[in-house]
Amino acid sequence: MTNLETETEIRHVTTPGANLFLELCFAPAEAKRLDASSRKQINDTRLLKQQLMEEISVWIAKHQLKQAQAPEILMVSHPRVSDVVNKKTAKFTIDTQMEMLSRGGKPVTLAVR
Repeated sequence: MTNLETETEIRHVTTPGANLFLELCFAPAEAKRLDASSRKQINDTRLLKQQLMEEISVWIAKHQLKQAQAPEILMVSHPRVSDVVNKKTAKFTIDTQMEMLSRGGKPVTLAVR
């Protein structure tokens, strides 16, 4: 293989649900702790994004915005508004969702418990 070639052979695939930390050779107890921690963080993020998306969707419905109005106010494209209405949270970062809420006059306050 020359310096310009890229290796594309797949050597290993982690099965869904497997503990990636075990596969990276962490000690079993540490791998279990890290896996649980990362799953909790992913779930917490998913729940927060769902909550923010629901707020945006409710705001759009409450104001009975026409198809052209919401993108203009939120400063996003029509397809992005469609993604909001269809609650495709994976397509948005938390920052983007917070910015859209703020543009709609609903600033987000973060509370840490």
